[in-house]
Amino acid sequence: MSDCKKMYIGGAWVDAVSGQFYDDCDPYTGEVFARVANGGGEDTRRAIDAAQAAFPMWKAYNPVEKRKLLNRAADLLEERMDQFVDALNRETGAATPFAKFQAKNSPEFLREAASQVLNVHGQMFPSETPDCVGMMWRQPMGVVGCISPWNAALLLALRAVVFPLACGNTVVLKTSEASSVVGGVMLAQLFADAGFPAGVFNLVTTGPGRSGEVGDVLTSDKRVRCITFTGSTQVGRALNVQCAQNLKRFCAELGGNCPLIVLGDADVDYAVNAAAFGRYMHQGQVCMNTKRIVVEQSIADAFLEKLTAKAKSLKFGDPKLPDTIIGPLINQSQMNTLLRQIETARAQGAEILCGGQNHGLVYEPTVLVMTEEMEIAHQEVFGPVANVIIAKDAGDALRIANDTDYGLSSGIITGDLARGWDMAERLEAGCCHINDCTLGDEPHAPLGGMKESGSGKNGFMAIEEFTEVRWVTLQKKPRHYLF
Repeated sequence: MSDCKKMYIGGAWVDAVSGQFYDDCDPYTGEVFARVANGGGEDTRRAIDAAQAAFPMWKAYNPVEKRKLLNRAADLLEERMDQFVDALNRETGAATPFAKFQAKNSPEFLREAASQVLNVHGQMFPSETPDCVGMMWRQPMGVVGCISPWNAALLLALRAVVFPLACGNTVVLKTSEASSVVGGVMLAQLFADAGFPAGVFNLVTTGPGRSGEVGDVLTSDKRVRCITFTGSTQVGRALNVQCAQNLKRFCAELGGNCPLIVLGDADVDYAVNAAAFGRYMHQGQVCMNTKRIVVEQSIADAFLEKLTAKAKSLKFGDPKLPDTIIGPLINQSQMNTLLRQIETARAQGAEILCGGQNHGLVYEPTVLVMTEEMEIAHQEVFGPVANVIIAKDAGDALRIANDTDYGLSSGIITGDLARGWDMAERLEAGCCHINDCTLGDEPHAPLGGMKESGSGKNGFMAIEEFTEVRWVTLQKKPRHYLF
């Protein structure tokens, strides 16, 4: 692998202008995983320069060859899967099941993007002008700034860049300081080895406190035509304001307080398995994790008894061990936030049925029974805490589920599919999974949120996000003008 102390700009590994580095640490051991280039605004401008210079070439690049490059990158990623799993374990604390899930599914995002290369097309339509043909053309926008998070570092960084690239744009990727290697340097090496031309993919890495500097350049530079962002609603709101001030397109997947409704006719054992998977995967640090489990009162006691037993059975600790399910939170700041949320919930009367303790950055899998009036019911909890609310009936469950400013994902567990379908129509979320948990993503699916969970879609709808639509006319015969 290339030196982590360098960034990838214009097809070359380069030092940060500042010459500075920062320590990227293993969240479980606290040991330094890598020393990474600490880039900033000047480095971002260099990356934009390179992306802008490469854009005319990439826009005109043979689409069949472009598709081959994306598929070659997918093949290389599969060959290097073990390296990516190890890096996800050590850099981001992802337990092996989640690390393998990312490494296994990420190549499919490259292949989905490859399948879209020849679908960037338009249409013809009539014109009211005699002897004239109207056409709608789609064309790439130019440079796209991609800002990705640490919580699903490989998958979300890759998703951020592959769809803009497939549409003919060039990209500048800024990944999280907590995942600069697996979500940045290793991807840059992958694209370089796959043969992508210089300047098509560019990487800027930053240390603590410098993300805003890079974001300011990406949102203010007129050559960057679009920002795609995955992260918190708080940061997304600030970036959206900056983009709006510069009339720049903004595609964002933001936070979530995703409800899983368990109706009284549900198979309790199945519902418990769905809830546990949706809540505890990656320590509950994914936007689409099940954040609130809303259970109908008639089966609440049985559900809580079995969910508590399930939580107690999950092994927590070293994410590199193959049977560990719960690894560490990403850093002390996240742990401090979680501890404050739990302390406040306890003070407000929440009941903890199991867990509730931390061991360094590892928090035990926890079951917490709360009411909808508590603060924690309206917060995005990034930790392995299953927050359960007991609803009087199905109507009450739907009301509670929709009582949030977020609208990312949702799930319904029921024995009556027609009932589930009817409830899905009334849930206020960009995704709804009937008889499944809230945690789900597929490369072709139009994933995206509502309300304060963002706007814009990926998958087969990404072409609408990362292309410009133009109206073009062709006058087949000379037109008669009025003067």
